[in-house]
Amino acid sequence: MPFPNIDPIAFAIGPLAVRWYALAYLFGTLLGAAYGYLLLANTRLWHKGEPPFKAQDIWDFAFWTMLAIVLGGRIGYVLFYNLPYYLANPIQVFNTLDGGMSFHGGMLGLMLAAIAFTRSKGGNWLSSLDLIGSVATIGLLLGRIANFVNSELYGAPTNLPWGVIFPTDPLGVPRHPSQLYEAALEGIVLFLVIRVATHVFYALRRPGLVAGIFGIGYALSRIAVEFVRLPDIQLGYLYGGWLTMGQVLSLPILVAGIGLVIYAMTRKQSGLR
Repeated sequence: MPFPNIDPIAFAIGPLAVRWYALAYLFGTLLGAAYGYLLLANTRLWHKGEPPFKAQDIWDFAFWTMLAIVLGGRIGYVLFYNLPYYLANPIQVFNTLDGGMSFHGGMLGLMLAAIAFTRSKGGNWLSSLDLIGSVATIGLLLGRIANFVNSELYGAPTNLPWGVIFPTDPLGVPRHPSQLYEAALEGIVLFLVIRVATHVFYALRRPGLVAGIFGIGYALSRIAVEFVRLPDIQLGYLYGGWLTMGQVLSLPILVAGIGLVIYAMTRKQSGLR
């Protein structure tokens, strides 16, 4: 099917062009913070009725974590995906107009910022990671849709009826809309799984459990979609025509997620409300 006629620029104010990708970051943060506020305000969801910090602090938290996502995402891309190029052209590290963000780097920056912020408030840092796991799916959903609008990170050629001909594809052949696969799995499905975990099984009462569920769900989704998603052109496949950098970087997240679930489920609980 032909690519929808969507301009990657949402609107322009004079010479300033605002892209859908930037709006995805902005609204992902705002909607995530709004949902996070509701979770923090519902203290009965949390271990001992104590969220990692007060609900009114969510906007300060959102500001610092958004900066950490952008910084970590850029550093992660430079280090993991194209280091030789940036060593030869260091000034290009600051050029983000042509893309170049790593989810794994952004997630690491987000986690470090969340831990530092929560410790400054005297809260449980594992619970802050649970909060991130509960809201991050919103940003993932919007971010992957923005990838689709930008005609980037598309998949391998396919004969399936929903294959999309992307305008940026030099071959002009139908391809897997892998961005939408990830939006569905990492955004919608994982959000629903975690929502059931937090509001039916009260998973937030076991610090680290929701973060572990998120890690497992994201890693499995990313690893699966990578089989039909084209690797970054400068890296290609790392092994055997199938192993990608995205899969390699997702494996530690999977292991950490399993570890967090085991820790949370075996740790002795007391005083739950």
